[in-house]
Amino acid sequence: MRLGVDVGGTNTDAVLMDGAAVRGWYKSPTTEDISAGIITAIRKVLETAGVTATQVTGVMIGTTHFANAFVERKQLERVGIIRIALPATRGLPPLTDWPEDLKKCVNGHAYLVTGGYQFDGRLNSKLDEAQLRDAVADIKRRGLNSVAVSSLFSPVNCDMELRAEAMIKNELPEVSVTLSHQVGRLGLLERENAAVMNAGLTGISRKVVNSIRTALSGLNITAPFYISQNDGTLMGAGAVERYPVLTVLSGPTNSMRGAAYLSGVKNAIVADIGGTTTEIGMLTNGFPRESSMTVEIGGVRTNFRMPDILVLGLGGGSLVRKDKSITVGPDSVGYRITREALVFGGNQLTATDITVAAGHASIGDSENVSELETWFVRSAVNEIRRLIETGVDRMKTSPDPVPVILVGGGSVLVANELSGASEIIVPEHAQVANAVGAAITQIGGEVEHVYLYSDIGREEALSAARSGAIQNAINMGADPAATEVVDLEEVPLAYIPGGAVRVRAKAAGMLMGIGDTSNCPH
Repeated sequence: MRLGVDVGGTNTDAVLMDGAAVRGWYKSPTTEDISAGIITAIRKVLETAGVTATQVTGVMIGTTHFANAFVERKQLERVGIIRIALPATRGLPPLTDWPEDLKKCVNGHAYLVTGGYQFDGRLNSKLDEAQLRDAVADIKRRGLNSVAVSSLFSPVNCDMELRAEAMIKNELPEVSVTLSHQVGRLGLLERENAAVMNAGLTGISRKVVNSIRTALSGLNITAPFYISQNDGTLMGAGAVERYPVLTVLSGPTNSMRGAAYLSGVKNAIVADIGGTTTEIGMLTNGFPRESSMTVEIGGVRTNFRMPDILVLGLGGGSLVRKDKSITVGPDSVGYRITREALVFGGNQLTATDITVAAGHASIGDSENVSELETWFVRSAVNEIRRLIETGVDRMKTSPDPVPVILVGGGSVLVANELSGASEIIVPEHAQVANAVGAAITQIGGEVEHVYLYSDIGREEALSAARSGAIQNAINMGADPAATEVVDLEEVPLAYIPGGAVRVRAKAAGMLMGIGDTSNCPH
């Protein structure tokens, strides 16, 4: 018995999975103190299924709270930033490309220290420990509670970052330390940004994790709980307190994983249509395709693991207008749809009203939209379809038709056909695919390293990357007998001698004691 919970900005969705089957689900309004919404949703779903708290073996949770905190500039820690890279990088200090308002929220102080490695792990500059000690002393004087450390090519050789952490903890044992090689990839500025983001979120991460612990304790659930990551895998509660930035886009990732599970289709486009937005992504082998570009969160460029997601301003609550042309969205009534949409007795014309008027869904009172002109309804339906088709086309890597899976409460907006889709799939329980995705998520592990094929050979390098990814997943709690590599990427590095290649391997496996949940009865 596994509970999947997705804590969104509007609703908290809970699903109870019994092996591969969905035993029950429930939607509850998200509360300011997230524990109240979680308690309500879980209690209702357990009561519906007739299951006791002691029968639950695991709780998997996805949350948007960390992303919202960063985007809204709320509850962020002031961060001491240590960059170990001198004499290089002096011309581009930390936070160079950050929005000014966000910089004021998190910038405790930045320190540039001599040190760093080259692309292949060889020494570039020796670590100046005297400079580092001075930085730690100033951090202590300023009373900062969170520190981000980045070093030149630390994903290849992390020794200097680890030495810096040891020195900081020796003087300031209570301070939270984020090391850039643990959250980002190659590329100093973007990796440093990710580390600073993570350091800024450590305070709220402890509050969120404690709220979840309190909620589960109040329900007498003693099973371990996990939080889903951006790449569609899980991390333990303790890891989330240290690395909250790795969960900021877990919501759309859960929806995509849930779509793959409920439909049985592992390679397809997924459109998660909510009340305000539609999030479109590509499934590859049952996991979201990861972005190969730097991703902006709250105006900051980062390069940690992120799904390749296109967000459209289209949802069930999107406002429909008739000016010179018919427009749908991007503004929306959001969670107020049950009060403001025409079918619910309101006075706002929404995409849901158009869908009901077209006869594609039975929601609210259809008499309230019976006077809408036929040509207008048809034109609005075509505009909704055009927006989705454009999004699907932008996510495809070839002109060939592909399956499109529709999930989310707004999936009723799309009728039976889309240009560019080989078929449209709306699986059972599509409205809570996000919570299902959380419930069936696996433990993940990743390795990224630069290898010189001229020295080590391609096969030995790939084997080392595969083994490292699998071991990292096992270290996080994956079952060794049910863990495998799900993605392997090779990128030759131009203008670097010796056949240098950046290799990234990703592994995923079932949680120890949970068993195989990969096959849903479709």
